[in-house]
Amino acid sequence: MPTTTSRGADLLVRSLADAGVDTIFTLSGNHIMPIFDACKDAGIRLIHTRHEAAAVHMADAWARLTGKVGVALVTGGPGHANAVGALYTAAQAESPVVLLSGHAPLNQLGKGAFQEMAQADLAAPLTKASWTAQTTDGLAEDMARAFSTALSGRPGPVHVSLPTDVLDASVGSPRAVPEGAWRASPVVPDPDVLGDMLSRLRSARRPLILTGPALLTRPGRAVSAALAASTGVPVVGMESPRGVGDPCLGAFAEMLAQADCVLLLGKRLDFTLKFGQAPALAADVTVMQIDADDNELARSRAAFGDRLRATCAGDAVSGAQGLMAAVAQADAGSTVQAAAIDGASATGGGAGDGRAQGSGSQNLRADDKAADWRQAVAAAIAYRPAAWATATAGVPDRVHPAAAFRPLQTLLDSHPDAVLVVDGGEIGQWAQACLSASHRVINGIAGSIGSALPFAVAARVAVPGAPVVAVLGDGTFGFHAAEFDTAVRCGLPMVVVVGNDARWNAEYQIQVRDYGRDRTIGCELLPTRYDQVAAAFGGHGVNVTDPAMMDAAVQEAVGSGKPACINVMMEGLAAPTIRRG
Repeated sequence: MPTTTSRGADLLVRSLADAGVDTIFTLSGNHIMPIFDACKDAGIRLIHTRHEAAAVHMADAWARLTGKVGVALVTGGPGHANAVGALYTAAQAESPVVLLSGHAPLNQLGKGAFQEMAQADLAAPLTKASWTAQTTDGLAEDMARAFSTALSGRPGPVHVSLPTDVLDASVGSPRAVPEGAWRASPVVPDPDVLGDMLSRLRSARRPLILTGPALLTRPGRAVSAALAASTGVPVVGMESPRGVGDPCLGAFAEMLAQADCVLLLGKRLDFTLKFGQAPALAADVTVMQIDADDNELARSRAAFGDRLRATCAGDAVSGAQGLMAAVAQADAGSTVQAAAIDGASATGGGAGDGRAQGSGSQNLRADDKAADWRQAVAAAIAYRPAAWATATAGVPDRVHPAAAFRPLQTLLDSHPDAVLVVDGGEIGQWAQACLSASHRVINGIAGSIGSALPFAVAARVAVPGAPVVAVLGDGTFGFHAAEFDTAVRCGLPMVVVVGNDARWNAEYQIQVRDYGRDRTIGCELLPTRYDQVAAAFGGHGVNVTDPAMMDAAVQEAVGSGKPACINVMMEGLAAPTIRRG
């Protein structure tokens, strides 16, 4: 029966619906049953997972693909503790996730309440803000604050704990939430500083704009593309723990080392940039930075010293938009100036003509050099060794990663909104090097593994009409294998490719490199038939031991109309390091 009373849970769910939330990723539990009940009347879809961390990973992928806040809902105590670990991946990916956790009643705290825990304290180090709701009539304000905080500045996760007595209490007169309180509060950069930055970029011979995860979301990539077209400066996004050695970026490290002017647009100076030290960046490179976090600007000042020529407070999107506005203003001024010169030439004779023609020639030469640099950067990023096209495994009944992935690219190319999900250690790097798609969700700068299956489920929910291809390692599969049950229950077909080399290959490669092949330990796994695991959950499975089987396997997986697992017995190779020459 529909509820007739107006509880805190009803107010909470109505406020989420008013904010545009139509999907929540969740796992049931005692503390959050009032919210489940309220969702039945609000029409909010619950994607019910098999582990609380999976719910957070799904909310993370949803946020990256939609540009909206992803909401995860878990129960209190151990449910909350299970969810917290996944916040690290979301935080490093700068993903606007709101984790809502049930909580012991306020009126029982300190008395030994069921699953009592200092939940807000536990989540605090991995979130932008973390608190426990205190009043029923303030729940809408809590939600608005959580959403705005998650979206503003450098995006990231927020946690709110929801005591059961706050959820069950009747609502009197809920406090009104100001219009716009749910939205991001932009950190808008100073236009004068942006104008100076643009001038420096345009006067440089080899400029680059580096962005972080906030501009690598589905909508963020569109902003980056527009910025590159507007400024004429290569815009390169970085979201991999391999940093300048990210195989997705090909031989980009060579170009970064040559850059004479680099703008960090929401891109942290961290290990992914070798902390800004040579040879990753040239010793005499000019650096500029736009960042919403004062601590990030301070860190860059300490690292670069006098090489940091300009800084500006601003979020990544506002910074990109401000730079494009500066381009429009500068170009408008150039047009006016050119018109004045043309007018003077028409009335002032040959000297004026000579100056105008000379200026134009200089501009053409500058444009040619800029185009050459853009093309060189693009070519470096696109570069892949020619030998990959014919690579074969060096052991029997195993598949070389490059050979395994060729048919997957055909599937990804079949739809303009196809989504590529990548997770895992060495196999993840091979996938990022070999595959591309309009939209991509990877485990990110956190370098964590285990998120691929939940990511793929959420991607199928967020982009329902497009193929979703997830590539993961056999180690990764073990974290959230039961999410095949979620995908089957929810009717979410996807193609999951498991690179099965029967070991934790990233760690194995470290041990071989640092200690020798005779001192590897603790990296062995069984050559499990993960396709059969998927089939046991009601999905489709196929096993591949030869690259010639891959085309048919992909077609069979897609044709099944089910969540499908292609178990590829893979040669356990180290991740590729791409260099030219």
